[in-house]
Amino acid sequence: MAGTAVALGAAAATGLLKQKPIPLAIGTLLFFQSEYTTHRYLLHAKPAKNEFVLKLQRRLHYDHHVEPAKLELLFLPPWALFPTMAAYVGIYAAITRNKDTVASLVLGNLLGLLYYEWVHYVAHIPYKPVTPYGRWIKKYHLWHHFKNEHLWFGVTNPTADYLVGTYADVADVGKSGTTKYLFN
Repeated sequence: MAGTAVALGAAAATGLLKQKPIPLAIGTLLFFQSEYTTHRYLLHAKPAKNEFVLKLQRRLHYDHHVEPAKLELLFLPPWALFPTMAAYVGIYAAITRNKDTVASLVLGNLLGLLYYEWVHYVAHIPYKPVTPYGRWIKKYHLWHHFKNEHLWFGVTNPTADYLVGTYADVADVGKSGTTKYLFN
């Protein structure tokens, strides 16, 4: 979460940002789309044969399933966040060729990430969210960890899970034997 806060502060401190609400909203929506695809296809990818890549996979997600309450494993580390955001800046700049639009898109990404980090944190600590949605989304994420890791990839919302078929009624799903150790 510290890396996200630093990146948000840097985005605000640059002075380059002239608020553009539509790119800001698009950047946030792009983050939520990437949240699902990154979680499902990258973080749950089969273990790499390359030891360095395998070490990254373990730190970025596999170890989080082994120790879901360990705070150091909850948040995206700065060494992964900053290069990812730099890539997004490059992509957005190549597409839009407008620094204010790029800054708004990136700020939207970072706001989405900050919300993600908060929801993920609350899901893994002994805290009962105040709102019904907060309590439900916490249960929803914990189903992924403790019921079946092949379902419920959305952390902040179930939209993509509904759209692509990785949402199921928890009562209809058997407990997976590999929720803790993803690739035994």
